[in-house]
Amino acid sequence: MGTDERPILIAGAGVAGLTAALAFARQGFQVRIFERVPELEPVGAGLQLSPNAARILRRLGVLDALGPVAVRPGAVVLKDATSLREMARVPLGEAAERRWGAPYLVAHRADLQKALLTCVGAEPAIELMLGASLQRAETSCDGVNLSIEAGGSPLRAQGVLLVGADGVWSTARGFVDGRHGKSRFAGELAWRTAVPAQSPAGGIVSRLGGAGHVLAFLHPGFHLIAYPVSGGAAFNLVAFTKGERIAESWSGKADPEILSRAMRGTAPELARLAGEAAPWLAWPLHTVDPRRPWTLRGGIALIGDAAHAMTPFAAQGAAMAIEDAETLAHAVAAARHGPADALAGWERDRKPRVAKVARRGALNHLAWHAAGPVALARDLVLKLRSPDSLAADLDWLYGWRARQDVG
Repeated sequence: MGTDERPILIAGAGVAGLTAALAFARQGFQVRIFERVPELEPVGAGLQLSPNAARILRRLGVLDALGPVAVRPGAVVLKDATSLREMARVPLGEAAERRWGAPYLVAHRADLQKALLTCVGAEPAIELMLGASLQRAETSCDGVNLSIEAGGSPLRAQGVLLVGADGVWSTARGFVDGRHGKSRFAGELAWRTAVPAQSPAGGIVSRLGGAGHVLAFLHPGFHLIAYPVSGGAAFNLVAFTKGERIAESWSGKADPEILSRAMRGTAPELARLAGEAAPWLAWPLHTVDPRRPWTLRGGIALIGDAAHAMTPFAAQGAAMAIEDAETLAHAVAAARHGPADALAGWERDRKPRVAKVARRGALNHLAWHAAGPVALARDLVLKLRSPDSLAADLDWLYGWRARQDVG
């Protein structure tokens, strides 16, 4: 348990930062969170919380706050975008809970953020400061000193550790990795939107089978994911296409004709969905080389996208951030000689798992965009696999437990 009176300092109040704050507070630390925006607004659309993440959120009390707005889909269903033929199915719902010991959930990012903020607000050991932009970090034998700009005025903060949870365009990453700390455009765009379940677009998704499932429509030129959020009142839609680099933000602007072209020649109802669900926001996919350092021995650790932003094709971005947060808090709490003693070991333990998840995402992308003989081979393999065997392939991912859980 934490005994140092100096706080844990966290840059960023997204999923990674808020989860880290709760995890460190449960280990007995005081925590201060600094978030650059003056007001937290819902950013992004839906996200998938697989059992490896849901297990941690349940332990931290977040699933209770997430409540009825999270949806437990019955399955992940892969469909051919041209014929709408079902290609494969991975059972979730009660089967996921039995198999992996925690539920598989889909939710709107804003609902998860609200649940996390509710838990953070109820924790007296956590202080959240908005409109506080991280400028500089200096480490020494006494910990870490931050220079922050808040409301146009300079502010200093001292702590035992800085946790960089400030996302793919992280400031904290530059303190760890210097000039190598820039993210890289992955050459693809994510097109996202959310539509009411009672809208024409929502009706199409329901007819395609999306009311109680995660649907993935596969095509050589794109793939589209659809699932219910907000207690089933809306559907989250996200499509992935090749594209040019655009502004670095979660709501960049790109020519919607890119998406329209990619979806031509698909099933008529799916092509109609692209128009009914407009407008779509374009999201440039950026990655961070996971081989670069995540920690600085003097007292800085990067988590989530700040450390290892990856393409979302394994639907594990939020889950890896949540795993990072709790495992880091446990490692620091268990360190005998202070946080600096724990960072290298934590990084060494986490990197192989994150790299394996990234490889799974790359495999999914290859399979989902396959064409010609590769697509024929994929279809044959999926035809021969039972739903249970497909679920077994994910035991290493969804059934994961931190070392302290296993103990």
